[in-house]
Amino acid sequence: MIKTGIQHIASLRDGREVYLDGELVADVTTHPAFRGAVASIGRMFDFHSAPENRELMTFETDTGTRANRIWELPGSYQALVTRRRALEVWTELHAGFMGRAPDHVASCIAGMYMGREVFEAYDAERAKALSDYYRYARDNDLYLTYVIINPQADRSKSAAEQADPFLTAGVVSRDADGITVRGAKMLATGGIMANEVFVTCIQPLQPGDEKYAVSFAIPMNTKGLKILSRKSYEAAAGSVFDNPLASRFDENDAVLYFDDVKVPWNRVFIVEDIAMCQKQFHATPAHVYQNYQAMIRLSVKVRFLAGIAHRIADTNGIAGFPQVREMLGQLAAEVSMVEAFVVAMETKGQPRGAYFVPDRQMLYAAQTLTQQLYAKIINALRELAGGGMIMLPSSVKDFNNPELARLIGKTQQSPAAGAVDKVKFYKLAWDAVGSEFASRHSQYEMFFAGATFVTKGHAYRTYDWKNAAALLDKMLSSYELADELTNTSNPDSPRAVA
Repeated sequence: MIKTGIQHIASLRDGREVYLDGELVADVTTHPAFRGAVASIGRMFDFHSAPENRELMTFETDTGTRANRIWELPGSYQALVTRRRALEVWTELHAGFMGRAPDHVASCIAGMYMGREVFEAYDAERAKALSDYYRYARDNDLYLTYVIINPQADRSKSAAEQADPFLTAGVVSRDADGITVRGAKMLATGGIMANEVFVTCIQPLQPGDEKYAVSFAIPMNTKGLKILSRKSYEAAAGSVFDNPLASRFDENDAVLYFDDVKVPWNRVFIVEDIAMCQKQFHATPAHVYQNYQAMIRLSVKVRFLAGIAHRIADTNGIAGFPQVREMLGQLAAEVSMVEAFVVAMETKGQPRGAYFVPDRQMLYAAQTLTQQLYAKIINALRELAGGGMIMLPSSVKDFNNPELARLIGKTQQSPAAGAVDKVKFYKLAWDAVGSEFASRHSQYEMFFAGATFVTKGHAYRTYDWKNAAALLDKMLSSYELADELTNTSNPDSPRAVA
């Protein structure tokens, strides 16, 4: 089935236990802390279900039904590019500010399904559970989030060495019906608006941590699952005019606590196997496929930020200044680099069995460099704007006061826009660059792919060092000391030409 926005929003009224400001949230679809973001996700479902977007956003499955392209398993370079174009257009609905929109974790599960032979070598029943779940999530148009990081606590100790052995979610027991899980996981970004959560561990585990080495998926309303929301930036947004991004795209982050949650075997993909927890990501296309989606999203987001940068220059009347054009040219080159990495991942992609998978070397190079790039782009926007993003009317309510509205018209002048349009633009720019919502995004873009040593480690492991060494050796072999000594002793001898 292909869900509409109304259908997805209705599916969230399922009795899930969401806690905010010390209280249980009765309905996330209407609560002022979440309703704007929920509505934005609804618009995404409306877009992909619209008849005019059928070919762009959906594909025909092996059962003859249609499904969102987020679940597609490309068999060729062209199919991969076609899927990417759908993801780009979908991402433009939120300008890349929803890092855990439905296309991210769907890409992860699809990547695992592409490498299901890894699961089959591990356990045939667990492989069947994964395959069945992929089809179930695809055919029911589910929005998935995931929690794959353990609570920080004492990071000098392994999960099993923490003071509370069930601080991190782990297996309490198992029986004929499934496993029972207790403890916490983070960060359920988008979990408030998702249908189900994929639970596992991407961090390396140590011997003795076996009970935390699990992989499973359950509905967000599963009995015993508690969703502990962080502070809502949407709740403090006031109005769309004052905070156009925070009021609509605050996807939220949450800690999930599993209070002896029962997980049936048909939802368990890995149980108490440390090596397999790593293999599910790195021995299958999962890690590449999910982060390829993340780079598609980021390419849209930095293009949006480039648009803000040029509009700042136009609004301030400085677009013709040589030093400003230099800044904008540098920004244009960096944003183009992100787009080029996405294209390179596709162009250098390789078949993997029946599937065509993006190139991991290009992916990890992109992740390493973009972790450094995002903060640089934000600082460039700050430098261009000066005080323009700060000296704004206190809120949209100022326009209701005729005298204040007159003064706003007088003081918010621009050669490129009227006072209302200037204020509207700079309110958006501040929400993208300097608000609490924007600060969260700076932190998110720095760490969503892991700490910098993790991404640099991936870049090191996947780079073709042999090719680089071969090129170096070829140059070294083109000349010899003995030849130089001969030439030195006989000035009339011609030098050897490589």
